[in-house]
Amino acid sequence: MTKRRGEEFDEASFLVADTPAPNDQASVAPAKSGAPTSDHSGHRKRLRDRFLKVGGDAFEDYELLELALHLVIPQKDTKPLAKQLLKEFGSFSGVFAASEARLRNIDGLGETSVANLKVIQAVAARFGRDRIAVEKPILSSWSQLIDYCTTQMAFESIEQFRILFLDKKNRLIADEVQQTGTVDHTPVYPREVIKRSLELGATALILLHNHPSGDPSPSSADVRMTREIADIAKPLGITLHDHLVIGKNGHASLRALKLI
Repeated sequence: MTKRRGEEFDEASFLVADTPAPNDQASVAPAKSGAPTSDHSGHRKRLRDRFLKVGGDAFEDYELLELALHLVIPQKDTKPLAKQLLKEFGSFSGVFAASEARLRNIDGLGETSVANLKVIQAVAARFGRDRIAVEKPILSSWSQLIDYCTTQMAFESIEQFRILFLDKKNRLIADEVQQTGTVDHTPVYPREVIKRSLELGATALILLHNHPSGDPSPSSADVRMTREIADIAKPLGITLHDHLVIGKNGHASLRALKLI
């Protein structure tokens, strides 16, 4: 929706549309006078109270997803939808990483609901990035880095090649997607990687790419490309710390595998 000059931005209408799309199934007919109140509101309150008391780590995936869906689809029992989404997409992260087209095919999700799910995904990704972008060396936050990479890349349906550019203290300068490809290949141009590193004044790199198949095992092409980048970078004083391959079933470090 385009904001006309002089209008105030209505954040509520952005996050939860006043009039949901037909597939959203978010509207509820007004209760008849004297009719018993649905237990949905009581269930939601109990779920929220429990969340505030014990935190999200104590929740099953369907319960946490149900809570998130409460924000996306108000005034509807979202437990069945949460279980359906987990069955369809395989995991909690898989739901939020699913394409908009696939989400729209789910009965009960419309344009507004899908947009709000993608907003939640973007918020989670930004939070993860900020955790590794603080004023400390990224190598000291390795577990957070892996969590961030998994959130960002593990459930993508096509390969994505990205680079973390670091300064001389190994602090994050930039996180950039360099190339996207197909389900099993991404073109990478080592000289372009080095060119961008020099433009940013980076003195160290961490390479990242995903395997949509789920298996993070590096291919022979991955190893060759990594070694070529390392060979070009070294005489220029640029250190290649690692190349991480991210999959739904885990990750692989070429450094740990002694492939670089």
